[in-house]
Amino acid sequence: MKTNQHTIKKSVTISGVGLHTGVKSTMTFLPAKPNHGIKFCRIDIEGRPVVDADVDFVVDVSRGTTIEKGEARVNTVEHTLAALVGLEIDNVLIELDGPEPPIMDGSSLDFVNRLKEAGLEEQNVPRNFFEIDTSIHYTDADKNIEIAALPLDNYRLTVMVDYNSPVLGSQYAALNDISEFEKEIASCRTFCFLHELETLYNNNLIQGGDFDNAIVIVDRVLSDEEMARLAKMFNKDKIEVKKEGTLNNVELRYKNEPARHKLLDLVGDLALVGRPLKAQILAARPGHAANVAFAKRIKKRIQKASGVQIPKYDPKMPPVLDINQISKVLPHRYPFLLIDKVIYLDETSVVGVKNVTMNEPFFQGHFPENPVMPGVLQVEAMAQTGGILVMNTVPDPNNYWSYFIGIDNCRFRQKVLPGDTIVFKCELVAPIRRGIAKMKGQAYVAGKLVCEATLSAGIVKKD
Repeated sequence: MKTNQHTIKKSVTISGVGLHTGVKSTMTFLPAKPNHGIKFCRIDIEGRPVVDADVDFVVDVSRGTTIEKGEARVNTVEHTLAALVGLEIDNVLIELDGPEPPIMDGSSLDFVNRLKEAGLEEQNVPRNFFEIDTSIHYTDADKNIEIAALPLDNYRLTVMVDYNSPVLGSQYAALNDISEFEKEIASCRTFCFLHELETLYNNNLIQGGDFDNAIVIVDRVLSDEEMARLAKMFNKDKIEVKKEGTLNNVELRYKNEPARHKLLDLVGDLALVGRPLKAQILAARPGHAANVAFAKRIKKRIQKASGVQIPKYDPKMPPVLDINQISKVLPHRYPFLLIDKVIYLDETSVVGVKNVTMNEPFFQGHFPENPVMPGVLQVEAMAQTGGILVMNTVPDPNNYWSYFIGIDNCRFRQKVLPGDTIVFKCELVAPIRRGIAKMKGQAYVAGKLVCEATLSAGIVKKD
């Protein structure tokens, strides 16, 4: 999985008719800055209202997932979102001049191809993964639906469906790594059963449906009258069907294409959690309503954990700033440069790392028979981490100094010893005004809080 956030290099446009509304629309993907996320903008409505791709804004799950915020309503977002997740694109603004993204061929393939034409651009900010640490379960006993998320240092999905149909029978599909989405899942088309068609159509759904963008499963013999009525519904001169199979004899791209499309829908619906996931997802007979309910359950877990947000340090991941880059930002040098690398940096927060060894010069005089890192140096290292954040807010950091000017509410919770790796996190508690930054700082060793303080720093231009 990609470790840093990605957007696209340039804007790209795609046009077509919406599956359920039948309205033709043009959709444009535009690059976006880090931490922007995925947002839809209805450019055909006055004020160009925007709705985030967020499960909190889901308003309808009738044969598709619809989101709405204020005047901005967008139908059937799941295929578009699945393409973005499948390519691991985190930040994009999607402009839409109609109520629904184009259905294209009923899969995500056209979206994937167009986004690849735009090209992916890596951004110098780590992805904000949510890692499932303990299992999350969802069950709908009436519909025999079960979905579970289990801990995994990857994103893997398995879907099982059983339609009690002689044509489809029981099917399952698996995506072992999100990088396989384009090849294994993206081309799989939406589908429905013959007995659902007229009900959907009479409820003002599938108004843009066609044999070019949906598979209709036929699990019984059709009379000539029924075929004539269906031909009229789809504006066709004639409809053909085998004894059992697909309407108009549409060929499946995979024997288990319906199960693969259900997995595609699940990827798109879970994008509404708002953060990339690390988890093993197991789903039996999923649908949009269950997917969205499960996404809400995951987001509730995220919100419950948001009060802690202990930064995780994976030494295998490349740093945002290594020691040479840090030295270009901070004026400190041996023996007082106390940060080894920065692993996260955005507009409001930073995470730095220090590896404490017995060779630290301060251990010669600070309890040499019982070496403990001095608390004041823990605070200094925290302040240097905050200095990286502060200097990141000015366009030309080489022309400025950052001075530590205040400390409040400092507490030391636990000893720091040789061999420990300290992870420092600093985040702004308010916007920087008149060159003064106020930050909340925390230091962790092995996930346990060892030191915390509220720090103030001043930004001063060099003479």
